[in-house]
Amino acid sequence: MQQTPKTTYLSDYQPTDYRVDSIDLHFDLHETKTIVKSKLSIQKLDNSPKTPPLKLNGEELLLKSVSLNGKQLSSTQYALSDESLIIPEVPESFELAIETEINPKANTALTGLYLSGGNFCTQCEAQGFRRITYMLDRPDVMARYTTTLVADKAQYPVLLANGHLRESGELGANRHWAKWADPFPKPTYLFALVAGDLARIEDQFITQSGRQVTLQIYVQSHNIDKCQHAMQSLKKAMRWDEDVYGREYDLDIYMIVAVDDFNMGAMENKGLNIFNSEYVLAKPETATDSDYEDIEGVIAHEYFHNWSGNRVTCRDWFQLSLKEGFTVFRDQEFSADMTSRGVKRIQDVNILRTHQFREDASPMAHPVRPESYIEIDNFYTLTVYEKGAEVVRMLHHLLGAENFRKGTDCYFERHDGQAVTTEHFVKALEDANQIDLSQFRLWYSQAGTPELEISRTYNEAAKSYTLTVKQSTPGQDQNKPFHIPLAIGLLDKQGQDMPLQLQGESAAIKGTRVLHIRAAAQDFTFQNLNEQPIPSLLRGFSAPVKVKMDLSDEERCFLMMHDSDDFNRWDAGQQLAVKIMTQLVEDVHQNRALQVADAFIEAYQEILNNDTLDKALATQAISLPSESYLGSFMEPIDPVAIHQVRRFMRQTIAQRLRDLFLKVYHRLADEGRGEYRIDQTSISLRSLKNLCLSYLMELNDEDIIKSCYRQFLDSNNMTDVMAALQPLANTDCAEREAALAHFYQQWKHEPLVVDKWLAIQANSRLPGTLDQVKRLTQHEAFDIKNPNKVRALIGAFAHNNHAQFHENSGIGYAFLTDMILQIDPMNSQISSCLVEAYTLWRKYDVQRQALLKQQLEKIADAPRLSKNVYEIVSKSLG
Repeated sequence: MQQTPKTTYLSDYQPTDYRVDSIDLHFDLHETKTIVKSKLSIQKLDNSPKTPPLKLNGEELLLKSVSLNGKQLSSTQYALSDESLIIPEVPESFELAIETEINPKANTALTGLYLSGGNFCTQCEAQGFRRITYMLDRPDVMARYTTTLVADKAQYPVLLANGHLRESGELGANRHWAKWADPFPKPTYLFALVAGDLARIEDQFITQSGRQVTLQIYVQSHNIDKCQHAMQSLKKAMRWDEDVYGREYDLDIYMIVAVDDFNMGAMENKGLNIFNSEYVLAKPETATDSDYEDIEGVIAHEYFHNWSGNRVTCRDWFQLSLKEGFTVFRDQEFSADMTSRGVKRIQDVNILRTHQFREDASPMAHPVRPESYIEIDNFYTLTVYEKGAEVVRMLHHLLGAENFRKGTDCYFERHDGQAVTTEHFVKALEDANQIDLSQFRLWYSQAGTPELEISRTYNEAAKSYTLTVKQSTPGQDQNKPFHIPLAIGLLDKQGQDMPLQLQGESAAIKGTRVLHIRAAAQDFTFQNLNEQPIPSLLRGFSAPVKVKMDLSDEERCFLMMHDSDDFNRWDAGQQLAVKIMTQLVEDVHQNRALQVADAFIEAYQEILNNDTLDKALATQAISLPSESYLGSFMEPIDPVAIHQVRRFMRQTIAQRLRDLFLKVYHRLADEGRGEYRIDQTSISLRSLKNLCLSYLMELNDEDIIKSCYRQFLDSNNMTDVMAALQPLANTDCAEREAALAHFYQQWKHEPLVVDKWLAIQANSRLPGTLDQVKRLTQHEAFDIKNPNKVRALIGAFAHNNHAQFHENSGIGYAFLTDMILQIDPMNSQISSCLVEAYTLWRKYDVQRQALLKQQLEKIADAPRLSKNVYEIVSKSLG
C-alpha cells in the first residue's frame, strides 16, 4: 500500500483569507503548448488581523512568471510545489499576474483543458481549474471572469467562453481572437471554454419578463441533424422552471457544446454547458426511446443548475448535494410532468434501490453530506445525487408543494450570489414556513438505509386498526431516529381507499396520508373501519427506506391489481417476485425442483389482458427485479444461482403465456407501424411490445428467432432494432452473429451507436463473453482513453453481467484488475468507477471473497496509484 494521501475533513473547513474580485484570462491555444495568462484582483478579507501568505492551487503546470502589482517576482519570493504556489508576503489589496504553460493534448485525465475530437474544451468541476492556472480553486471563492481566446482561425473558427461575447477580431498568421465577459461572479469550477471547428443550430426563447434569449447548440458538423430534440428539451425546461419555481434565465445567450470525450454526463458551466455527446445527439435511426428521455432529463438538469448550483452555489465540496440533490429532484419532477409520473417514479426508485442501497451497504457508505474525503471525485455518488434528491423530496412531502415553493423562493432570494451549505437550504424552508426541521437534518449527516419494521392489529369490536412502526439503520448503530414521512393508504375488500381517521381526530381523510415517523417505535391507530384493511405502505416511495411487513402473497397480488398508487401496484409485484426468487435460489442450493406459483403468473396474465392499463406501467409491472436488486436480499450473494433463477422465471412465464405474448406483440407491432414518433403513447406501445418479444425469445423457438431477426432488419428506429438485437445477442443461433456483424457495418461511423454494440456484447449471458470482451478491447471500435467506450464495454461487463463477471474461477476479476491498472495512470476518475465493482466483496461466498480480496490487494500494491483508486481500495479492505 502506498503512502496514505491526506484526508480532508468537513470539521476543518476555514473561510479563505482572500477574495478574488475579478480574473482576466488570456489563452494562446496550441495543442501541446498553450500559454495561459491570468490577472487576479485580490483583496484580503477581514477574518484575519494579519496578512497571511497567499496559497494558490496548481497541478501539472509549467510556471513561466509571477508579477505582483506589475513587478515580476524572483523564485526566492515565492514557493512552488506540485500542488501549490505560495507567496509569503502580499499587501492587503493587489493585482497578481501569472503566466503558465500547459499541454492539452497530453491531458488524458479529461479534467482542466484538454482536446476532444480535435477541439479544445474544459472540465473544471471539481478541481480541474488548478490544471489551467494557479488560483484559489475552491467553490467559496467567486469572481467575475473575462476570458480572451486566441487560436488558429482555420482549425478553431469557433471560440466560446462564459457570459457574453464582447469583442472579436483577426490577428496575423491566420489567428483570431474572441473576448467573453461573464457579469455574474462564479467559482472556478463553473469556468468553461471551447475552441473548435463546430457547426451549430440556433433558436430563441422569450422569458416570462419578455427578454429574448439566444439558444445555441454546437456539435461536429456531421452531427448537426441530431440536435433538434435537445433544443426542444431546453426550451421546455426553461418554461417549466419559470412556471414551477419562478426562475428566469439571466444571460442573453445560452450555449451547449457536445464533445465525445467526457468523464461525466454534462456540466453546468455558467451560460456554456459542455455535454457528453451521448446526452445531446439523437435521431430515430441512432437513438432509442430511453436515449430521448435521458437527453431531455439531462438537458433539464444542467439548465436547472443555473439557479440551484450557479446563482446559489456550494460553500465547500462536502455540500455537493446542496446543488446536486436539489437539482436531481427538480429534473425528476420535470420529467414526471413531461412523461408518465407513475412510471418515472418507478424508474427513479429502481435506480436508488438497485444501486444506491448497495452503496449504503458497502464500505463506501457515507452521509448525503460526507464528513471527509481523500479525493472529492469519488463523492459524485448515488448517495449525493439520488439519495440527496430523495431527501429534498421528503421535504416536499412534509411541506406540500405550495409551502415548498415558498421555501425555495426564500432560499434563492436570500442566498443569490452566495456560496452556502445544506444547512442554509433547510433553514430557508423552515423560516418561510415557521416550522422546525431540526430532526430532519439527520438525513444529511447520518449514513445508511433506514428499515421500517411494521406490524398491524385489527380490533373488530372497536373497529380500530393499529400500525406499529419500528425504525433502525442496520450497519449504523450510532444513528439517531430519522424523521421519516411514511405515505400510506388502507384498502377495503373491493380495492377502494378507505377513509383514514387517526384516533383523536374529528374527521377522516380518504386516500393517501403521510404519517410522521420520529421515534424508534410508534403506534398509529385508525378508527371507524368496518373491516380489516389491506395496508398500502410507502406510497410513491415517500422516503428512501426499506419496509418489512408480513403481507401474504394473496395480499400482494391484491395490491398489484387494485392499489390506487401506481408505484405501490408495481412494488407489490416486485416484492412478491423477490420472495419467490429468493426461495428459488435456496431451492437451487438444495438441489430441489424449481417451480413458480400459478397465482403469480396469473397476475401477469391479468395485467397483459388489461387494455385500459397504461402500457408503460404494464411494462414495468411484468418486468422481473434485476439480478443486482435480488442480490441485496441475500447473503452471501450467489450471482450464478440468481442468474439461473431469473432465467428460469422468465422462461416459465414465457412458456405459460406464450400465446398471449404473441398476440400482444403482433397487435402492438401492427398499431406501431408507420412513422416513428416520440410521444408517450408511442413510447409506451413500443416498450410493452418489445418486452413481449424479450420474453418470447427465452423459448429459443426457431420461428420466434426469425421474427426477432426480421424486426432487427426491418425496423425504422433504433429502439426496435436494439430490442431485437439484445435477445439475439443472448441466443446461440446463426442470426446472432449475422445481426452483430450487420449492425457494426451499418453504424461503425456513429460512435454512440457503436457504444451500444459494445455494451450488448459485454452484457451477453452466453459462455465465452469474457473472451469476446477481451477481443473487443483490441477492436478498432474501442478506445481505452474514451470514457464512453470504457463504460460501454468494461463497465457494462463488470457492473451488469453478474453471472459472467463473478464466474467461479475469478478470471473476470483478474481481467478487470488489469484494465483498472492500465486506465488509472490515464484517467483516475474512470478507473475508480471500475473499482467500485469490488466494494461489496465481503457480501459474497468465501471462495469469491478470497478471489476479490486478492484483486483489491493487487491494486493496492500497484506503484503510483491514484488518490481516487487508493481511497476506494483502502476503504474496501479496511
